[in-house]
Amino acid sequence: MTLFDAIEKFGHAIFESSFSASDAPELAEIRLAVLDAVKARSHRAGSVRVLSDNLVHVQLRGIPEAQANAFESGFLGEYLAGDLRQALERSSIRFPENLQVTVRTTSDLPGPGNSWVAVETGTDVAVAERPSPSAQGRPRLVVMQGTATKPELTLTKPRTNIGRTVDVFHSSGPSRRNDLAFVEDNEINRTVSREHAHILANKTEYRIYNDRWYKGANCGLWILRDGLSRPVHRGDRGSVLQAGDEVHIGRAVIKFIWGRSPDLRRASTRG
Repeated sequence: MTLFDAIEKFGHAIFESSFSASDAPELAEIRLAVLDAVKARSHRAGSVRVLSDNLVHVQLRGIPEAQANAFESGFLGEYLAGDLRQALERSSIRFPENLQVTVRTTSDLPGPGNSWVAVETGTDVAVAERPSPSAQGRPRLVVMQGTATKPELTLTKPRTNIGRTVDVFHSSGPSRRNDLAFVEDNEINRTVSREHAHILANKTEYRIYNDRWYKGANCGLWILRDGLSRPVHRGDRGSVLQAGDEVHIGRAVIKFIWGRSPDLRRASTRG
């Protein structure tokens, strides 16, 4: 049985039989309610929309207690989380890598004017500092200082661009798109260049390169490792990243995490 068939069977078996009322919500209604609530919580940051919350809580009303475990087992939450990620990507809305959906039920019927489905979003710091299951074992960048389009970014591409804006244009046309962009206008972010750095990946290492076209105070690129500062100069060699490295991009700081890093401490992300 395919995943799609399993979901369809799950929907027909539960959503059409466990509710006592004829107008109980179907799976599509719950999906739309989740997406609408999450989109309403997103905000514009420069040229993109961003969702800062990493938790989505879904409450289903009117569920008999005997059926509650089927809804709260985790299967439905995982399905809704995957569906939500795809919908946000299609809408070009940036969101945390560890976005999660939880489902809770109550046997209480909705009151007049209330829906069968209630959706709330929030932020859990403990979850924000913990990689999602799909990101386990993969290196990632965690924003420690400054305000970026994502609080953390799992490195899944051969090349990852970092800069001030999402899309970079030159007089000749589009230049590149930054995967991690410090778009909010604040004192720290203003020290990040439009094309500040990029990271190249191969089977054994991740190497960061300096892409800045100009020199300026507090706008450099360097790595803080074992209490020592190591500048990353422009050139075709770059510098190899090691787990636990703090990468200073101007006054913004990101941490390179690969495997377990017990000393991860998140600093203020506001300039």
